[in-house]
Amino acid sequence: MNLPNKITIARIILAVLMIIMLLIPWYDLGMKFPEYLVNGEVLSLKYIIAGVIFLIASLTDFIDGYLARSRNMVTDFGKVADAIADKILVNGLLIILAYDRLIPILIPVVIITRDIIVDSLKMISGNKGKVVAASWLGKAKTLCMMVGLTLTLFNNIPFTFINLPIDNFLLLIATLLSVVSGCQYYYNTKQFLFPKVDTK
Repeated sequence: MNLPNKITIARIILAVLMIIMLLIPWYDLGMKFPEYLVNGEVLSLKYIIAGVIFLIASLTDFIDGYLARSRNMVTDFGKVADAIADKILVNGLLIILAYDRLIPILIPVVIITRDIIVDSLKMISGNKGKVVAASWLGKAKTLCMMVGLTLTLFNNIPFTFINLPIDNFLLLIATLLSVVSGCQYYYNTKQFLFPKVDTK
């Protein structure tokens, strides 16, 4: 197993640990994370830890991709594992934050639905021997999503001090970009969904 794949596996482990930590009912187990008052804003240690884990895992997403491409280490396992890591990390966190009412439920519904549709399109085009490269819209969506989720876990600090909801703004932009990039992906692959039939 090469280095990029090892980094991807590490990201999966980090994502699972983060989700488990956020899901465990610590209060029911008689445990409570300390809370800190930062300039009038309450910040729980649980979300601080989750934010640090998420930030590290997000950075590995860029690192393993860069190493795999620059060193010609792209493998089929790496492609599959990378996709799995991203879904566990981002979609898992979106669902938890929506359950905790830190973000609107509409965001994970739209993002996850889009991912299902795009993954299906990828599978169909892949079976046809065609690979549609990720667009800059998809990359911009990922960047906005990662930064927005990180800020959400840190209670939008420091922007909350100036009453600027950057976290919600970035997540909204990421949601809109996911829809637009999904439509773009459909446009680029519809030829494989509805192949022209030669009637001659």
